[in-house]
Amino acid sequence: MANWGSIVKVADILASKGSAVITIKPSETIATLSMLLREKRIGAAIVSSDGQTIEGVISERDLAYGLAIHKADLHTLPISALMTKAVITCSLNDNIAHVASTMQSRNIRHLPVEEEKRCVGMVSIRDVLQLRLYELQQETAQLRTFVNEMGRTPEDRE
Repeated sequence: MANWGSIVKVADILASKGSAVITIKPSETIATLSMLLREKRIGAAIVSSDGQTIEGVISERDLAYGLAIHKADLHTLPISALMTKAVITCSLNDNIAHVASTMQSRNIRHLPVEEEKRCVGMVSIRDVLQLRLYELQQETAQLRTFVNEMGRTPEDRE
């Protein structure tokens, strides 16, 4: 279990799921963000004035915390008022085990993928869990095959 995800890179995940990045300008309102998250069925967006440079990240969690503080005024606030500005990122060459460890230790569910100061994708905890589930299913199949082979007589194994 210690080596899970160590071979799979962030680039592999993005190649599989796609690298489309949903961005929103810091001047847009929380109401606009809420509609965007609902429409795209996502939990976070990259905050970017130019659609490439990461200025921040804003997530469902930010909205929930903002609602507790700003109540009915939340929908009128600009994204910049709630976004996380100190963004933790990963790179295309990072392994997924490292990404999972970062998510767990920092209590975050989305990591923007940054290359040469540009956002090239987003990895979510769902992506990490889907990979881990796939790996566990593969290991289970291999173990079942091994157990079945061990139950046969030596003549049957050839």
